[in-house]
Amino acid sequence: MFKIKRASDHHIEQITELAHLLWPDEQLTILKKEMNHFHRDSTSELFICEENEDILGFAHVKLRYDFVEGTSTSPVSYLEGIYVRKLYRKQGIARQLVEVCEDWSRFMNATEFASDVDLENILSADFHTSLGFKEVNRVICYTKAL
Repeated sequence: MFKIKRASDHHIEQITELAHLLWPDEQLTILKKEMNHFHRDSTSELFICEENEDILGFAHVKLRYDFVEGTSTSPVSYLEGIYVRKLYRKQGIARQLVEVCEDWSRFMNATEFASDVDLENILSADFHTSLGFKEVNRVICYTKAL
């Protein structure tokens, strides 16, 4: 049986491996540094789903004090990332991870919870909608070398 809990120092390696699956374009060494930072940041928390010492999924939640699209308070709790191994999907793990993130957010006195999804990531958009998130905006960002 799996359990949801806060990450510890010894979980960072496995969380980094999952984060790399979520963000494959990022360098593994940079992700590990970021996961260590998030783990030690008082405005951030990493939660894991663990079974027999194996991490099946993780969620990263952070308080954002800057403007968050569609919100009217500060800080806003933000689901920065969530990933569940493919073999363990559709078992309620991601939902439980989000619920723990929401509980942490309430504990941190946040009254709004936000997230984002790439425009082409329909599965993630559907997942967010199923959890009660409401779409507030769509954006395409541009850049230009000078």
